[in-house]
Amino acid sequence: MNPITKDTARIGIVSVSDRASAGTYQDLGIPALEAWLGSCLQSPYTVITRLIPDERESIEQTLTDLVDNHRCDLVLTTGGTGPSRRDVTPEATLAAGTKEMPGFGEQMRQISLRFVPTAILSRQLAVIRETPDHAALILNLPGQPKSIKETLEGLRDDTGTIIVPGIFTAIPYCIDLIGGPYLETRPAVCAAFRPKSALANKPLKPS
Repeated sequence: MNPITKDTARIGIVSVSDRASAGTYQDLGIPALEAWLGSCLQSPYTVITRLIPDERESIEQTLTDLVDNHRCDLVLTTGGTGPSRRDVTPEATLAAGTKEMPGFGEQMRQISLRFVPTAILSRQLAVIRETPDHAALILNLPGQPKSIKETLEGLRDDTGTIIVPGIFTAIPYCIDLIGGPYLETRPAVCAAFRPKSALANKPLKPS
């Protein structure tokens, strides 16, 4: 990992699981996300991880702490987005956010529907949390490593051509627009899209 500088992205990873947080089940979400970010990002970043139970207040407090106190630019959660009574990650995320970004949830379900019809039961969503001098994008991801990779990276045909874009394609430009560091990806894994006017070596300043 590169030394932390003002251009280093701070990324929070939150795994929501009663069993894993109690030590009765091995958490798979955090290692999967750390590995994927390592394969995708070329620009410097640091990761802050949290493993917590399916409790709405705890999830909301964790998300708020990662953005407000640890100054994360991006927070990725995994787990707790289904319809069961214990699945409260979306509610906690909405409570922590100041602005909803519905396109991310729509795209995540479109990707998952290529595999299982029960993808419509997923309640994954995204928000931006804003404070007077900082903002971060918070995203709910699936709980399984395979689904995490597909959601972030997208789907390819047999020739390697992207047929359904992954959500990470849009994340670097979103981070630009909220005043965060300039994230660069490895195109072979996930080619970030930016308008030509936004192709630069530094982030855009918020208006």
